[in-house]
Amino acid sequence: MSIFKCNRERSRERSLPRFRLVSLGLLAVFLVTLLIAGCGGGDGGNKNAGSDKPVLTFADVSWDSVQVHNRIAAFIIENGYDYPECQYTFGDSLPLLQGLGKGSIDIYMEVWADNYRDAWEEVLANGTVTQLGTNFPDAPQGWYVPTYMIKGDEERGIKPVAPDLKSVTDLPQYRELFADPEAPGKGRFHNSPPGWKVTDYNQDKIYAYGLDKSFNVFGTGSEAALSTSMVTAYEKGKPWLGYYWEPTWVMGKLDMTLLEEPEYDQAAWDENKGCAYPSAEVLIGINSKLEENAPEIVAFLKNYATTLEQNNDFLAYMSDNDGKSDTAAIYFLKKYPEVWKSWIPEDVAARVAKALEEVK
Repeated sequence: MSIFKCNRERSRERSLPRFRLVSLGLLAVFLVTLLIAGCGGGDGGNKNAGSDKPVLTFADVSWDSVQVHNRIAAFIIENGYDYPECQYTFGDSLPLLQGLGKGSIDIYMEVWADNYRDAWEEVLANGTVTQLGTNFPDAPQGWYVPTYMIKGDEERGIKPVAPDLKSVTDLPQYRELFADPEAPGKGRFHNSPPGWKVTDYNQDKIYAYGLDKSFNVFGTGSEAALSTSMVTAYEKGKPWLGYYWEPTWVMGKLDMTLLEEPEYDQAAWDENKGCAYPSAEVLIGINSKLEENAPEIVAFLKNYATTLEQNNDFLAYMSDNDGKSDTAAIYFLKKYPEVWKSWIPEDVAARVAKALEEVK
């Protein structure tokens, strides 16, 4: 039997930015809702045949980082607490959040509450869902440039070409570095793909910061094209300016600098988006019945916490290797024992460590 009892193969999905516009057809929502209703824990975890411990079901939302967190937590639950195989229900954020409230989902490891604030506050208010804490804080998004443009890279023989570039307001004096071949005299800003809310927000920011006369907004067409443009420029040691977000595998591999903007202000945001994007805490939520049915697991999840850097790291490892969330979870557990051991009692940690030794 595999040490990873709950190994489920998933096709890789890219990380999801907070303001991405997701269109769900009624049929898709209906089918996912049926799936959630028909499988999973239910009522804070189903009792497994021959075991007095429930089978726990994770919300396997469609991006990499949450799937890795699910498998980190599952490895500890299965091997440290001797629970039966965990289950994963794949789907989109809102249907899975509804499943969490109904009890067909037990654990939601990455709640991006700003994406669906009303729905999140509703399930908290009616008592069906409990917020346990923060998985990782301050997940940023904004306009990035390669750090070597500002500080240079002695190892690669790259000298700093924009040593005073700190803020979006400094960009006009460096527009020639970002020259857009399709717009002579202007620099190029790489925007997010069409259909994402943030794509329009970035256009608004260009005007709010008075950059429309010095920069052209370049549509990258897809998330893959956006990341490829960044990686290609980075590998060549060339200038690059564009929108991106964290945590992602790209940010785990490249040294990028987030340009400063005026501090987030709701009034400024509502007027013209002329301020920084709001940072988001990424939360952990559970079906409230889990507190009664699996209190030791709730205690563990209350302590679960990672950093942005750790997330970027395991996502980069995942990209460089087989692309499997199971593999990235084992990588995290082996690289950061001091982190996960702080979440659980010593006897539980000892069992997890022993199980890890058997994983090649």
